[in-house]
Amino acid sequence: MSADGKPKSSPRKRTAAAAPQAEQPPAPSAQAERGSAPLFIADIAVRWRDLDAFNHVNNSNYLTYLEESRLQWLSHVPGPWFDESAMPVLAASEINYRRPIAWPAALRVELYCERLGNSSLTLAHRIVDAADADSLYSDGRVVMVWMDPASGKPVPLPAAIREAAA
Repeated sequence: MSADGKPKSSPRKRTAAAAPQAEQPPAPSAQAERGSAPLFIADIAVRWRDLDAFNHVNNSNYLTYLEESRLQWLSHVPGPWFDESAMPVLAASEINYRRPIAWPAALRVELYCERLGNSSLTLAHRIVDAADADSLYSDGRVVMVWMDPASGKPVPLPAAIREAAA
């Protein structure tokens, strides 16, 4: 008994098995798994300026790599994919950081069409080492919505995007 008359309890021992484990987010859909053909592959070189104080690529630069890869893909889409009444905007992004990217590095950003909606396109992505596609740095997805810049309202996907992503 303790000094206040309450029974003493023994301290709980936490075992390694009881310790909370960080869950890895699931990888993008099966379309983005190895074996499926990517919609587009962009080659990106890591720049010295991309590094942070820990000497690896800063997390914010992953978004820049993804933006660059989407722009490279869009520049290869035959036919018009935007005009004064229909332009893409980024509506959502998901990035799973799987391992740090060190400098120097040559990257490949693989894009996969995960979903075609009426006005939106979901692109899954993988950032891998250019020399070893099994070295996965990051995966995830982004949602792009085509909208009328004057009204801010969604518009149907351009036919060129629908054909290029199918």
